[in-house]
Amino acid sequence: MSNTVKALLTACALAASAGAVSAQEQVVNLYSARHYSTDEALYTGFTKATGIKINRVDADDAGILARLKAEGSASPADVILLVDAARLYKGEVDGLFQPVQSKVLNDAIPAHLRSTPGADGGVAWFGLSTRARVIVYDKVKVQKADVDTYEELGDPKNKGKICIRSGSHPYNLSLFGAVTEHMGEQKAEAWLKGLVANLARAPKGGDTDQIKGVAAGECEIAVTNTYYLARLMRSTKPEDVAIVNKIGVVFPNQDSWGTHVNIAGGAVARHAKNPANAIKFLEYLASPEAQNYFANGNNEWPSAKGVNIDNPALRAMTGGKPFKSETIPISAVGANTTKVQQMLDRVGFQ
Repeated sequence: MSNTVKALLTACALAASAGAVSAQEQVVNLYSARHYSTDEALYTGFTKATGIKINRVDADDAGILARLKAEGSASPADVILLVDAARLYKGEVDGLFQPVQSKVLNDAIPAHLRSTPGADGGVAWFGLSTRARVIVYDKVKVQKADVDTYEELGDPKNKGKICIRSGSHPYNLSLFGAVTEHMGEQKAEAWLKGLVANLARAPKGGDTDQIKGVAAGECEIAVTNTYYLARLMRSTKPEDVAIVNKIGVVFPNQDSWGTHVNIAGGAVARHAKNPANAIKFLEYLASPEAQNYFANGNNEWPSAKGVNIDNPALRAMTGGKPFKSETIPISAVGANTTKVQQMLDRVGFQ
């Protein structure tokens, strides 16, 4: 083989290699538990801004964590999006994420809405949006003052009045984990026992079903994430308008520790093949543009500092004023999950 031919072959090989690297740099592989059609605008916006294509796999939180474990180092995942603090915490504990060092993310996301930094300053996951867990009530039968704290959900004065979904659902596990962090394990278990005694019926359905249960007279008090209520408030369907007109909403514990907020958050997969692109994607999700998509598209509260929203339903819920949210580390909420589940078993909370 002539030297000229060898040189040409070498050049072709290098070009092919460079092309492969270039192609790799323009892709980010996403495993997402966010099943919201409005998020498509986020993905389109990121690709338009960066030229990086998103390849997406959808599953629920538990399915994504199981898949990452099964795939191990062969996993193609770069970014993981989950919709619960406890699941993000579990992914961190199981070693499924790699620590991220990003001034953009650290500056944007409050410290209590991200994982505890490692010794090197790396952060395993970041909360990218929040959803407050509020109390709705029958405006005719219940006084707001009787439901303006989480503690009152376990008070005998509310016996037989409460609808709530399964205690073991991640949204409730995180709420109960937060209450445990505030009250201590012994008092929290006594509170859970009182909550069970106050149920109007056995736990069933999702958050929207609890709201509808109040409107239908099945119960008088319910617990829900704010974005479920916001969907009903933004609906023009007569039946949804009728539901909203029958209920009131309260952000609990405004005079004490603040309303519990859970997060949807993101992490870089431990075996990410495109880690730089993964960080760029998370940084984009913390930008004002993306934060407003979360707020206006899926009725979530922004987690990034200084972002103003114009979602009419979220504004109506709070009277256009900010509400006090708890500031305990969200990672502590996740860490309490196991002990909370044991408490639920002991008090008979399904």
